Amino acid sequence: MSRIPRLTPAELEPDQAALYQAIAGGPRATGPQLFRLVDDAGRLEGPFNAFLLQPALGSALQALGSTVRYQTHLDARIREIAILVVAAQWDSAFERYAHEAVARSLDLTEADLAGLRRGDYGTLREDERLAAETAAALAAGGDLDDAAYDRFVARFGRPALFELLTLVGYYGALALQLRVFRVAAPGV
Repeated sequence: MSRIPRLTPAELEPDQAALYQAIAGGPRATGPQLFRLVDDAGRLEGPFNAFLLQPALGSALQALGSTVRYQTHLDARIREIAILVVAAQWDSAFERYAHEAVARSLDLTEADLAGLRRGDYGTLREDERLAAETAAALAAGGDLDDAAYDRFVARFGRPALFELLTLVGYYGALALQLRVFRVAAPGV
């Protein structure tokens, strides 16, 4: 059971309402809805509800998350693979629920998803496997040895590594929040 209340839109203070609108009416809400942002009562799902606890910080996190998802140059499949690597490292049910849906829309197979859950990247393409291994090293140890650094940078470049580092850190922070606040995936 969640440790924080889930607020309906009518219960929100003005700064919370502005943040709610940025989440529920922003880029995440456009296009196909692959996972729920709000429940049937209009309450935010997943990590977004916790953002309402401190709207200034929540707004900054929302903006960072939106940038990580929609304004970076990482290939969409690689981005979702990296998110799912973080979800597996943190055993984050909500991240797994949401981003497996996105990954399926990008043609990752059930075998790919099962492998990501286990830390087995053998079904992925070579560049995806390199990104998954790099994300796993970052999520588990918070660093890359010289060989891993050199492999990733040689294939993708330093700007892509910066994007991946930021993505892993952001989704790790969300996974921590989801765990501490006991936020489950919908239907769990």
